[in-house]
Amino acid sequence: MPAPFLIQAAGESVCAELFDTNCARAIAAALPISARANTWGQEIYFKVGVNERLDETAREAVNLGDIGYWPTGDAICFFFGPTPASAPGEIRPASAVNIVGRIRGDLEALKRVRDGQMVTLRLADGD
Repeated sequence: MPAPFLIQAAGESVCAELFDTNCARAIAAALPISARANTWGQEIYFKVGVNERLDETAREAVNLGDIGYWPTGDAICFFFGPTPASAPGEIRPASAVNIVGRIRGDLEALKRVRDGQMVTLRLADGD
């Protein structure tokens, strides 16, 4: 069952959900998480204290609004547009990510998050 959660940063709160996969459940169990954002093009990523390997959901290119887990950096990644590695018409992480969820709220709000700003992830029910 998907786990709804909130991405809070830059004075915004964006709705998202984690899917029902082993990797996504490990991230949900680690919530709440607060960390400083790293930005790379139109991607936000940061360490989440989870150590997982690539799984059957792993992708080299992702869709707008996908949430990935990047094993190389033990990081969660929010994709809201092209990255420096993207070719025209695609969104490409630095390397393969597990697809662990989906951003359901306003993707434009994530564009206001700057490198180094605090981001908090928490379950939507307040945990």
